[in-house]
Amino acid sequence: MNKLLLGIVYGFLAQVITFLQLQGNIKWNWYQRFPILVLATAIPISWLFIKSVESFVGYFNGEIWPSRLIGFAIGVIVFALMSYFLFKEPITTKTFICLMLACCILGVQIFWK
Repeated sequence: MNKLLLGIVYGFLAQVITFLQLQGNIKWNWYQRFPILVLATAIPISWLFIKSVESFVGYFNGEIWPSRLIGFAIGVIVFALMSYFLFKEPITTKTFICLMLACCILGVQIFWK
């Protein structure tokens, strides 16, 4: 599989699990009921982030900045979508503009060689 696509998949999964770990507690009170399980999710989250960065750095010939900026953009997109679907937070004009900026950052990193 292409290293760029693999990095995006790992990053996306890490961001989704991170969202559930941190914001899921607000919705479902997970930390109060299962503190060890919530804390244990840090292990697969860390592994996914490490694999994501490795994949991006491999794709971008050893450069580390693209991995940081792509990871940031993926995080913004995942957070907005999950907030919308799980918490019913609307996509306001400000959120939409931030999403578009994240997409621009993603596009610059992927397509500007």
